[in-house]
Amino acid sequence: MSPERQTPTTVRITAAGTKPRRRRGWDIAVALLFSAAIAGSGAAALSAAGNGAGERGEGAASSAAGLRLGYFGNVTHAPALVGVRQGFLADALETGTGTTLSTQVFNAGPAAIEALNAGAIDAAYLGPNPAINSFVQSRGESVAVIAGATSGGAQLVVRPGIRNAAQLKGKVLATPQLGGTQDVALRSYLASQGLAAGPDGGGDVTINPTENAQTLKLFQDGKLDGAWLPEPWASRLVLQARAEVLVDEADLWDGSLAGKPGQFTTSVLIVSRKYAADHPGTVEALLRGHVAAIDWLNAAAPAERAEAVNAGLKEAAGAELPGDVIDRALRNIEFTPDPLAGTFPRLLEDGVESGLTRPAELAGLFDLRGLNQVLAEEPGHSPVSAAKLGTE
Repeated sequence: MSPERQTPTTVRITAAGTKPRRRRGWDIAVALLFSAAIAGSGAAALSAAGNGAGERGEGAASSAAGLRLGYFGNVTHAPALVGVRQGFLADALETGTGTTLSTQVFNAGPAAIEALNAGAIDAAYLGPNPAINSFVQSRGESVAVIAGATSGGAQLVVRPGIRNAAQLKGKVLATPQLGGTQDVALRSYLASQGLAAGPDGGGDVTINPTENAQTLKLFQDGKLDGAWLPEPWASRLVLQARAEVLVDEADLWDGSLAGKPGQFTTSVLIVSRKYAADHPGTVEALLRGHVAAIDWLNAAAPAERAEAVNAGLKEAAGAELPGDVIDRALRNIEFTPDPLAGTFPRLLEDGVESGLTRPAELAGLFDLRGLNQVLAEEPGHSPVSAAKLGTE
């Protein structure tokens, strides 16, 4: 990578409604996913922001001149953080197809899906549940999962003194956004423990979807009893706010569906089906950069990896993390291009039982052909499976 080359222009997009609030069930989840697609003027404004002063004009969504990528300022998005910061993604795109990269930073999956469905971005790193929701609602026409990114790195952290699930009754918990991966995981866990938590905020446990930074402040102020969070936010609450881990999500996955015990999908790489159909070579180039970023993360010494991820966080989220926080967060995460496709039917089932999605078939969700072609050319990699839910 050329160190003097500037990183892509990045626009930060935050999820709508970051304050804790109650929401109305399924209709709100649908609105989150498709409101921008319906509101043409809002979508146009967001697209213009992502284009960097609109330099590619009206044809940006289908132009081979550029790929617009969304990701989060979270440690679970380290392949994107490092891939953008160190040039793995931009270099692969420029070398492979002459395509330029521009980026937008989001703070939750439903907001990124909203942007993708509105045509404001072409691809995104996000959690599996928003990808599932979009696929289900569009009847398979909106997105395809083209690779995994990270496994692990999500925990339910609570106030000291809460030792078991029964003690959560009557408590107020937070997740990053309604319908997001951690939101569904928390609701599913509570249901398994006999506790109800409705999408409208009612039930035995109140769940307030809250932007991550605000969750930390509210917890420190005594206004939240806990939260189900991705890294680095779980580590921040533990180390900076004296929270304790009640549930490590890794303990809930025994490896029988995909991967090995403790593996569960935290983030994947998705692409707009229209963009993929129009620019298959660009998508393959993106995958080359993605795999290169993962390989670098897995080969780097711990200190070098932490420094690189922290630099990416500063660029994406505006600040680095303390050393103890970044170290703890990275210990909880595994970087892998395998999306662990066999776990997705359970993720869908959890979303259905939580009232945040509806029953559907997931056949066609995955298109891993490009990824497997890239992996076949890279030493030390094996093909990954679509688990009969797509092509591989």
